[in-house]
Order: sequence, then structure tokens, then C-alpha cells
Amino acid sequence: MTATPGLGTPRPASPDLLRSVFRRHAAGVAVITASGARGPVGFTATSLTSVSAEPPVVSFGIGTGASSWPAISEAGHVGVHVLGEHQRELAATFARSGADRFGAPTRWRKGPEEVPVLDGVLAWLVCRVVARVHAGDHRIVLAEVVLGDHSGAGSPLLYHQGRFNGLRD
Repeated sequence: MTATPGLGTPRPASPDLLRSVFRRHAAGVAVITASGARGPVGFTATSLTSVSAEPPVVSFGIGTGASSWPAISEAGHVGVHVLGEHQRELAATFARSGADRFGAPTRWRKGPEEVPVLDGVLAWLVCRVVARVHAGDHRIVLAEVVLGDHSGAGSPLLYHQGRFNGLRD
């Protein structure tokens, strides 16, 4: 491989290359929740995507080695929460392995379909899982929106360069 002027030296595909490229990609931050056999589960996701408006469908990715995967793999419904820039610590809690994600100071309640719904978020959805698609060491979950609320105040939380950030002009 040869260097392209102004572009650097191309590298062969690898997990490190993919991680390095996506550290440069700013993404919105969401927390996905579900009810599991042992209680509520949840994780921070930067892979939330709007898939379809009619019917309303979203998607997100989850690693099959994630502690939340066993519950998500069986859940009929999930909660999708769009975080605000004031929720950096909440995002970090749900991203941290071994954390008590639903203990204080996390504020939440049982919502429709027994889905854990987080308080104070910019917006939330309860979705019915319609498919889980194999994608390497992850699964892409497709979920149809059942109901939600978009009345939270504030600006979105972003993930960029391995850190949670607020939106800047």
C-alpha cells in the first residue's frame, strides 16, 4: 500500500483500525434497557439508528459478550433512552462493566411492558423487538416503536474520541 498525498498510509482492516476510525465519528449516546430474569439490565449504546418511519423502527448493536446480552437476546421489548449532555455520569455508569446500573443515583421506574424507563432523559421509547441479526461478534437488534416521550429538555450527549461531550457550535 502506498501513501496518498494528504491522506496518510492506508492500513489493512483490523479491529484497531475500525476503533480508530470510529473514535473520529461523533455519535449520539443512548441507554438501552430491558427486563431480565434477574432484574433490569441496560447498557450505553452509540449505535442507535432510525431505520424506518413507517412503521417506526430503530436499531442498535450489542456485543454477544456484553453482560446485558443474555437478557436482550430474550427480551420482547426494550427501552431506548436518548441522553442529554447533563447525563455524562449516567452514560459512564451504563458503560462500566460490573457497575450497579440501576442503583442510586440512577432514577428509573417500571414502564410499559415492564421495561425500565430512565428519568430525566431527553427522550425515550419503548420498542417491541422484531429481529436480532448476526453481525460478527455483535447482534443488530431491530425494534418497532410502541410508544415514547420526547419532552425532555436540554442538548444531546455525544461520544467522540473516547469521551462523552456536549454539543458545541
